[in-house]
Amino acid sequence: MMTKSANKGEDIADGQQAITILGSTGSIGINTLDVVARHTGIYKVFALTANTKIDKLFEQCCLFLPKFAVIGNETLRINLAEKLANKGLDTEVLCGVDALEMVSAHEDTNTIVSAIVGAAGLLPTLAAVDSGKKVLIANKEPLVMCGDLILERAKKSGAVIIPMDSEHNAIFQCMPRNYLAGDTPPGVTKILLTGSGGPFRNISQEKLKFVTPEQACNHPNWSMGPKISVDSATMMNKGLELIEACHLFNLPHNKIKIVVHPQSIVHSMVEYEDGSVLAQLGNPDMRTPIAHALAWPDRISSGVENLDIFSMKELAFEKPDLEKFPCLGIARAAATLMGTAPAAMNAANELAVEAFLSGNIDFNKISETIDHVMTEHNVQHAGSLEEILEADKIARQSATTYLEGKSAKAG
Repeated sequence: MMTKSANKGEDIADGQQAITILGSTGSIGINTLDVVARHTGIYKVFALTANTKIDKLFEQCCLFLPKFAVIGNETLRINLAEKLANKGLDTEVLCGVDALEMVSAHEDTNTIVSAIVGAAGLLPTLAAVDSGKKVLIANKEPLVMCGDLILERAKKSGAVIIPMDSEHNAIFQCMPRNYLAGDTPPGVTKILLTGSGGPFRNISQEKLKFVTPEQACNHPNWSMGPKISVDSATMMNKGLELIEACHLFNLPHNKIKIVVHPQSIVHSMVEYEDGSVLAQLGNPDMRTPIAHALAWPDRISSGVENLDIFSMKELAFEKPDLEKFPCLGIARAAATLMGTAPAAMNAANELAVEAFLSGNIDFNKISETIDHVMTEHNVQHAGSLEEILEADKIARQSATTYLEGKSAKAG
């Protein structure tokens, strides 16, 4: 397979896709490298990035020999550079947002895996899009914050956006032939966005107040990082995915329905005007959508065990409980408003989840914090990156003030 460089239309020198992984030490990054290691003739690693997990990044650099490694701060940069030099490796170690943007836009890489959790992934993702790369988006926040802007810039630069998150990748696979993200899909009447319901699907609303971060991170089907696990527990992840789907598939929020599917076998469905419903099925393993996104429009093996249809006793589907999981309603309201509303909601959620994981608030206070911030937020048009970042900043300030008050009362 000869791979074209998305931004220059030229073959990478040795015929390989040169990959930059933003967030290589998280679950998406680790699974991506597992798939890459199975196909070294097709893929090579150009750059790996992490925030603070220096030991894991060092291990990955030793295995995949990237040209660049980016770490969160100068102290860690010096430490990692020394460790690599002592190992006899010449990977150049950088730090900071500018370095993330540089390795995302570099002319010697053509495929960017965007997997940095939170708003921190926005600027390097935009840098990749502006440089016309093949951008595999696994994190939700960039598209939630400014999906219209990202897709508008992609059309201008020639970048190709491929969703790597399991649900959106499933929807993408069920779209019409030659479909590209951001276009209006012909003949599609509805998207059915599935979710497991998280670890608290069967817990009463009264008991949710007492659940712990450890319980929230114990997902029944998926192995994910702490922030995403808590989002699954509150079902805010489905709210974020709803907004993301509006942008990726150019459909209004009322054509996207959230369906609770506890088995996590049907990863999402697409309904067509002729009555057909197409679904993508597979074992709950992120390597499947990762392999699809990496190889698109081709297919490669992922290392995932094939789905045994005969072992499945049932496939259940339920309506979500909006009273028990109020984050879904908040997200639907943000999707109705759009503009800066999703960015503000995302900022409030990030800080609330962080406070919960730190033990400063109980589980129910996550949705209360987000609701408070959204009530205060003055929705703007979001015509520029600056407006979106300003909305993010104001929402974080509002959430911080609210959370400090809650912590003081709790103390």
